[in-house]
Amino acid sequence: MSKAIMVHEVGGPDVMKWEEHDPGQPGEGEVRVRQTAAGVNFIDVYFRTGVYKAPQMPFALGKEGAGVVTAVGAGTDRFKVGDRIAYNGVAGSYAEEVVVAADKAVKIPDTIDDHTAAAIMLKGMTAEYLLRRTFKVGPDTVLLFHAAAGGVGLIAGRWAKHLGATVIGTAGSPEKCELALQNGYDHVINYRDADFVEKVREITDGRKCDVVYDSVGKDTFPGSLDCLKARGLWVSFGQSSGNVPPFDIGILNQKGSLFATRPSLFGYNTSRDELDASAKALFDVVGSGAVKITIGQTYPVAEAAQAHRDLEARKTTGATILTM
Repeated sequence: MSKAIMVHEVGGPDVMKWEEHDPGQPGEGEVRVRQTAAGVNFIDVYFRTGVYKAPQMPFALGKEGAGVVTAVGAGTDRFKVGDRIAYNGVAGSYAEEVVVAADKAVKIPDTIDDHTAAAIMLKGMTAEYLLRRTFKVGPDTVLLFHAAAGGVGLIAGRWAKHLGATVIGTAGSPEKCELALQNGYDHVINYRDADFVEKVREITDGRKCDVVYDSVGKDTFPGSLDCLKARGLWVSFGQSSGNVPPFDIGILNQKGSLFATRPSLFGYNTSRDELDASAKALFDVVGSGAVKITIGQTYPVAEAAQAHRDLEARKTTGATILTM
């Protein structure tokens, strides 16, 4: 019998149980996958703790993974048995086997190994839509990216520098700041030692940023708004420190006719064409070596609870994966 990390009640990492779980056989438009690796993301913490409501209880944790197709359901001609595929947005990737909707998966090119694919499907595609579609980053862009040493942050730093931007980041330790500097960032602010708003003003000679990418939430609001030039864009795409508190929308006017958006990957890849284009852009930039992927931590899938403890304690850098 196949095993998976199951959650029977919301709570801390201790609610994650490694137990038998049969994903079943693939139905129409589905494939069954023998997993080789799964990515760990803050969205998994949100589901485990109940910040995001799971569709049912119990549920298998995880949203991205990679592996080999072992069975193909009726009406599925996109993949065949033996294909290496990766996916995101499919529940239950912390598992030895999983059934995946074929329209959520892509073939892994020969230039990408399974561990890298599992590490980038959610984080890398998030960086792709943030830098190429939410705000089109280019040589004239000055940007601030919070959590620069995190999984999305390291990918975004290299990618933004590849696009020619001036890239400013924040991180919470000297070691994380140094790591970010090695991954595309021109300037990194240790937010534990300095006021990041003041440092951004200093770095930019008072001109501030065109766009701020903020996955931290409560701890960086409203400071993120104060890092933007007039008519700049605040991109709030996560809340690792807690939810952004309710605020009067008039603050956007007061701070310079600012724009604000709360996007998600699943709102950007709503069609097969969008998914394929995002995957191609990601695989191309990684396969070419322009963006190098940092897998900072690897855990056996049975030890996924420890991976969550380390993630929530901000002990991790780069991508975190689980191996089967």
